[in-house]
Amino acid sequence: METQRQIPAAFQRMPRTEYGYNAKQVDQFLQRARVSLEAAEPSQRSMKSPDVRGVSFDPVKGGYSPAMVDAALDRLEDAFARRERDELIAGQGEEAWLQEIGALAAVLRARLDRPAGERFRRPSKSKVRSYNVGDVDNLCTDLVGYLEHDKPMSVDGIRRAVFRPASGVEGYEESQVDAFLDRVVELMAAID
Repeated sequence: METQRQIPAAFQRMPRTEYGYNAKQVDQFLQRARVSLEAAEPSQRSMKSPDVRGVSFDPVKGGYSPAMVDAALDRLEDAFARRERDELIAGQGEEAWLQEIGALAAVLRARLDRPAGERFRRPSKSKVRSYNVGDVDNLCTDLVGYLEHDKPMSVDGIRRAVFRPASGVEGYEESQVDAFLDRVVELMAAID
């Protein structure tokens, strides 16, 4: 059956002159995700929560609204994370889940415990785009509050974090910060 017939166009499209996500790519990905999420046997599942978190789509004029697709992907990632957590607990017990969460939290804490201004690498080239150090460090301070003092923080806040741009060694290396935030999302999605 054709993908478009299986998944109706549930997303608003951008005007023809503005960029959005490639509708065909979104529809195909969501169809694969649905099949994987609904599969009863783990061997039939080709997708996990990190696959949803890492997906990207080509920009095209008149494509699907990125905000709407991103919100749907967040819900989908949460559903995969809940299933993964529930299956781990059912198969190995709550202690195994707690150990996995503890190990991930320890890795994140090691980075968060570094002094402000030294938490991430600086780009080696002077003209490379980077993230504003103060913005990233402020988010890291909020994360410490979340992990140590149960201060409220949402996984969507991490997913939508935006940092002012910096240039080269004036900022933190984007790829390293992004990888760290992916792990934070993984932890928060597993806990919540």
